[in-house]
Amino acid sequence: MIGFGLLLIRLVIGLSFVAHGAQKLFGFGGGGLKVTGAHFEKLGIRPGVTMALLAGLSELIGGAMFALGLLTPLAGIVIAGTMVVGILKVHGPNGYWITKGGYEYCLAVLVVAIGLALTGAGQYSLDAILF
Repeated sequence: MIGFGLLLIRLVIGLSFVAHGAQKLFGFGGGGLKVTGAHFEKLGIRPGVTMALLAGLSELIGGAMFALGLLTPLAGIVIAGTMVVGILKVHGPNGYWITKGGYEYCLAVLVVAIGLALTGAGQYSLDAILF
């Protein structure tokens, strides 16, 4: 049952990050690179489009790796890194509660990503097959 629980966690978090990366890169339900880049510039993240590209690729690739359980410690670190930036640059100044735009959700995802990076992906993962 533990392996199945880890699979559920990986799929929900990982595929959510794939979707966020696609928003940044391709505009699926989001602004795409130009709009995301302009938003990043307003936040002081420069150069905006380049950093949006890097963030989008990190979310898309890191999320896919996390969902598949492939090199899970690395994937967890990539996801955790994006959450740290989200906390520091976007949500941190708004306090803890998500209802006020705070970092509550980002912190929860950060802890899940680090937790799986430390424990491993479980038996239903590419890590279990390959290593």
